[in-house]
Amino acid sequence: MTSSERILSPFTLPNGAELKNRLLMAPMTTCTGYFDGTVSSELVEYYRARAGSIGTIIVECCFVDDLGLAFPGAIGIDNDEKIAGLAKIAAAIKGEGSKALLQIYHGGRMVEPKLIGGRTPIGPSAIAAPRDGAATPVAMTTAEVEAMVGKFGEAVRRAIQAGFDGVEIHGANTYLIQQFFSPNSNQRDDEWGGSRDNRAKFPLAVLDITHKMARQYADDAFIIGYRFSPEELEVPGIRFDDTMFLLEKLAARGVDYLHFSVGAALRPSINDTSDPTPLIDKYCAMRSEALAQVPVMGVGGVVNIADAVQGMEHGYDLIAVGRACIAYPDWTARIASGENLELFIDSTQREALQIPEPLWRFSLVEAMIRDMSMGEAKFKPGLFVETVQDDVNELVINVSLETDRIVDIELASSPVQTVEFTSSFEEIRSRILDANTPHVDAISGATSQSEAVKKAVSKAMLKSSKARVAEEGGEPAGPKRYDVVVVGSGGAGLAAAIQAHDEGASVLIVEKMPTIGGNTIKASAGMNAAETRFQRVKGIQDSKELFYQESLKGGGNKNNPELLHRFVENAPEAIEWLARRGIMLNDITTTGGMSIDRTHRPRDGSAVGGYLISGMVRNVNKRGIDVMLDTSVDDILFEQGEVCGVRLLTEEQESLTVQAKSVVVATGGFSANSAMVVKYRPDLEGFVTTNHKGATGGGIALLERIGAGTVDMGEIQIHPTVEQNTSYLISESIRGGGAILVSQQGNRFFNEMSTRDKVSAAIIALPEHYAYIVFDEHVRAKNKAADEYIGRGFVTSASSPRELADKLGMDHHAFLATLERYNGFVEKQHDDDFGRTTALRAPINEGPFHAIQIAPGVHHTMGGVTINTETEVLNAAQQVIPGAYAAGEVVGGIHGGNRIGGNAVADIIIFGTLAGHQAALRAKRS
Repeated sequence: MTSSERILSPFTLPNGAELKNRLLMAPMTTCTGYFDGTVSSELVEYYRARAGSIGTIIVECCFVDDLGLAFPGAIGIDNDEKIAGLAKIAAAIKGEGSKALLQIYHGGRMVEPKLIGGRTPIGPSAIAAPRDGAATPVAMTTAEVEAMVGKFGEAVRRAIQAGFDGVEIHGANTYLIQQFFSPNSNQRDDEWGGSRDNRAKFPLAVLDITHKMARQYADDAFIIGYRFSPEELEVPGIRFDDTMFLLEKLAARGVDYLHFSVGAALRPSINDTSDPTPLIDKYCAMRSEALAQVPVMGVGGVVNIADAVQGMEHGYDLIAVGRACIAYPDWTARIASGENLELFIDSTQREALQIPEPLWRFSLVEAMIRDMSMGEAKFKPGLFVETVQDDVNELVINVSLETDRIVDIELASSPVQTVEFTSSFEEIRSRILDANTPHVDAISGATSQSEAVKKAVSKAMLKSSKARVAEEGGEPAGPKRYDVVVVGSGGAGLAAAIQAHDEGASVLIVEKMPTIGGNTIKASAGMNAAETRFQRVKGIQDSKELFYQESLKGGGNKNNPELLHRFVENAPEAIEWLARRGIMLNDITTTGGMSIDRTHRPRDGSAVGGYLISGMVRNVNKRGIDVMLDTSVDDILFEQGEVCGVRLLTEEQESLTVQAKSVVVATGGFSANSAMVVKYRPDLEGFVTTNHKGATGGGIALLERIGAGTVDMGEIQIHPTVEQNTSYLISESIRGGGAILVSQQGNRFFNEMSTRDKVSAAIIALPEHYAYIVFDEHVRAKNKAADEYIGRGFVTSASSPRELADKLGMDHHAFLATLERYNGFVEKQHDDDFGRTTALRAPINEGPFHAIQIAPGVHHTMGGVTINTETEVLNAAQQVIPGAYAAGEVVGGIHGGNRIGGNAVADIIIFGTLAGHQAALRAKRS
């Protein structure tokens, strides 16, 4: 029998259980569980798709205790309610003919407090992990150690009841079990620490209770595996001799396999770097006869059959396969048929490959993704030299193109090339080359430079595309035809384009700015919707009627009732529309004017705008939707009483005519047009704006030229919390997370969760016309945006409230009294002073303490063009202008006299998708 045949032949474990081959899918974190650790249907289908030809699937690690999850989206096995969901995974895998194992673990000191509600993680000793920002854990008491062994046992029972064929005990990756064995993390002086024998007691106790549960609840074929990390870099730390000591003891107690946890199956020592001998070779040479009876599994770097064969030749009995199983769900069948595979993922195939969106965004997976959306040849091959400008420098960039891909990007010259500059250039270069598109996320902290590089690539692609058309005898400057032209690339425009494309329309997106995203990319709080499944999962009782009434009240009863009803009714489906496209807004908070948690945001609590645009751009790229940047719309073409296209002006001052059956205008509001703001609201002269510089009202003017009516133009919202030096918005989610507003005198002065107009008015009425938003570490940990504010230098921080007051030049007696009084209100859940009823989440008492000086700024223009509930633009006589559609802040009437925080993001998705649908429908009829 050849080595290849051995790999694909059945294999019997020490307990008699037969695996149909020696190949296993490695346990890989997907981050796809719900907030409470329950299983999502997406996760079930991910595992079902990968079962069948492979012998066994080891399902990703499940936390055994609610303090034990080491990453967001982890799934749990910490209570009996989790059994039903896990049973669906086991049934899906076994139904396809593979065995199903479940890995169980506890993160110990590797758990981040923000993942466990701000609580402090636990560990063998009160010693922080040797990594930046690691929390110091609470040392477990003897009773707690014994109880933890019991929790592992209960987890095994649940795995059995869920129908799994076995469990893998996770004693690797510096998690709790490894922490007990490590002399670095375990410096106890009781029976669970000290000597190597004592440090081995915890992993052995977990193995013992696993056997006990298997004897009590399972049959003899139940598989018990153990995963281990062979070495630690730390001093003191686990060395290979220590590992062999532990493995011999595990073998004596009985395990069905041992699983080497290494990045590459043939990795040598990380301690003795002078010795190139693979650790598996050392293991085979050092193991006893008893240990040699236990099958050993290798993982890391296995893509083709030759990789697996090489691993077995070095002594592995079983081979675990990681990334290759993500890229190829039917990996085993492919290599069995003789395919030689390349490790990459087609960017257009996420749904087909059943890869959950959180896993798609995981760094190891992202690195495998190639943008295949370009399809046929688009470019004339060659080197294009582009000169672009970032904030301070002129950059000369060489862009090399082949017929269908970006080959290389080189920085030809730049006045300044620091280490940071070069590093960020290499990162943005890598992102563009990996994705095969310039439409990628900018590098945090190097946005201007990133956008300049992206612009250079876009310019090169445009020139090359034109050259190819000319070479083939075409007319590059001739009229082009699309079913739908979308003007504006913010959230509404992208939603409209994606929806229209998905309904069969050919679509062009036109954006006057050099980058995609519009004002949406600056959105921070989230997206409001009532009666969503994410609310139901969290037990939040809400209703569309309440949502309607609170939005109407917040808008001063000036909202267009028909548009508001359509808005509220369509909001839950808009959440699902995003989710179906891999954009999950499944964490929920609240904003001012809302009495219920209904503001949906990313799972990690980050600002919604960047996350939303990033996800939608991926969808645009995948669909191959055409995008023209640095291109303005001179006119909407109007003939015989209906819209028939647009006239464009490119950055090179080239005029283009594009014929279209429908035009969707999604250009945003006019907050950045100070003259226009002052025209309608003279009292706002001199106010900063939170908007990007493209929010100038151009779309309103375009539509007015073809007869569109307008409404509510004088209704302009100022946002209460704006950092004045940078005009940067401080998210309402900070107040929604439990922060308060304090005057320079150290006093609260208003209900922080009231509507934006009222809070703004209260700040303006203060003698100094500014205030501080004050929060503690508990709030910061739950709101990722706060870390950005700290990084940007907006935040004053101190270890104590008194120190913070001193830094702010504030009377510390008054400030301390304010905190004490507010914390009392939190305790009794009633604000005696200002009637705040929402976001009284936790007392402000966990240091460090933080403050940001803020004042109001122009934020949103509620007025705009008139539309009906089908997003058709209406003229001054309230008649439909055929072929013209509008969505987003360019539209008036929806929000009345004041917009509730979180309603704008809902608006752009609800009416953006509706506009895309209607525009595509009209194109089909024409």
